[in-house]
Amino acid sequence: MTTWTPDSMPGLSGRSAVVTGANSGIGLPTALELARHGAHVVVAARDPAKGAEAVRRIRRAAPDARVELGQLDLADLASVRSFAAGVREVDLLVNNAGVGLTPKGLTKDGFETQFGTNHLGHFALTGLLLPLLAARPGARVVTVTSDAHAAGRIDFDDLGLERGYGRMAAYARSKLANLLFALELQRRADRAGVDLKSVATHPGTTATNIVKVGPLQPLVRLLLKAPAAGAVPSLYAATSPDVRGGEYFGPKARLLRPARAAQSEELAARLWEVSAELTGVRFEQLTGR
Repeated sequence: MTTWTPDSMPGLSGRSAVVTGANSGIGLPTALELARHGAHVVVAARDPAKGAEAVRRIRRAAPDARVELGQLDLADLASVRSFAAGVREVDLLVNNAGVGLTPKGLTKDGFETQFGTNHLGHFALTGLLLPLLAARPGARVVTVTSDAHAAGRIDFDDLGLERGYGRMAAYARSKLANLLFALELQRRADRAGVDLKSVATHPGTTATNIVKVGPLQPLVRLLLKAPAAGAVPSLYAATSPDVRGGEYFGPKARLLRPARAAQSEELAARLWEVSAELTGVRFEQLTGR
């Protein structure tokens, strides 16, 4: 099999994309390549200054790029709602942003930081943008997870991790939630007859800003692959005509098999209902058809 590269991407003229966390890490090359191939791209970033710099970098690399900045803090549901209200059309949503291995803390809405940011923020954003996605033929939602999901466990009686907090355990849980959500979104879209592909990706061990390791950061970056390589699974999932909804891709766009827990439809359905209750986002387009 020939290795897939962004040069293989089809033209995206007339398509609109939203990429969360597009100011750095794998989000930046993801946004750049989508724009380079003709898509109108919204760089969704928490920090306006860093987001504006990302827009400038994309325009320098691709002078004809149609790119704009949108302020989005996934750890604040009010910010998620405000951002979504400003989006006019979207064909491709790349749920890329995330935090990792953070100290114990809470989002603005009182959720454990990693679960609230990585999962609940993207759950709410996807649901709020769903009316726009459902109106666009061939729309796709790409959710970035991690192979760390295999170590994740979800205790619905302790979503705040009050019984014991571990940075890696919290991260793995959030990544399991990402993958459960991506697969359940496809199942619900299929049942509702909505033309939507939901795909999950694992970028591999990539040199991004998601994890801070102090003075060792430069050394760690030498041992990890560049963000552009980590963006390949997301770009493949977002654009390749060979992709099917419900698939999960890893480095070099290889098809991966989710861990057993991620394949549990019962667990996914419960997580969906709990997430809808916590965020107040109900995905009405996926019910009642």
